Amino acid sequence: MFSTSCHYGLQAMIYIALHSSEEKNVDLNQIAVELDIPKHFLSKILQLLVKHKLLVSMKGPTGGFRLSRSPNDITLIKVIEAIDGLDMFNQCGIGFKRCNDSHPCPIHYEYKKVRDRIENLFQSKTLKELTEEIETGESIISLGKPMRAEN
Repeated sequence: MFSTSCHYGLQAMIYIALHSSEEKNVDLNQIAVELDIPKHFLSKILQLLVKHKLLVSMKGPTGGFRLSRSPNDITLIKVIEAIDGLDMFNQCGIGFKRCNDSHPCPIHYEYKKVRDRIENLFQSKTLKELTEEIETGESIISLGKPMRAEN
């Protein structure tokens, strides 16, 4: 459904949300190694996210990337929009160019329901929610962040 660039961008944003703060940036090399993403490819994706004001980039010895605002204010749809755009949420499931409510393809109405549910999921999920699920162990993805101790 999404491009490789978009998948990498989503993964990198989650990683940066876990490891950065207003005082701490995350190095490009660290992200590339931890997520197993080619550094040059990742650099282009992160610069696109900087251009769309989702990330801040700093140069120098303490440079790197951090979120431009609270992870609670960044939904996954904003990352998708910056990298792939939102056309996929309007396209035909079979690929017909003229498929719409007035001229539906054979799966139009069923696909539209699924597509709308997926779009709503990405509109509602924030980086904060995802990082909390990782930190509490609800998600099987660890991304190098220590899990919180149980009481």
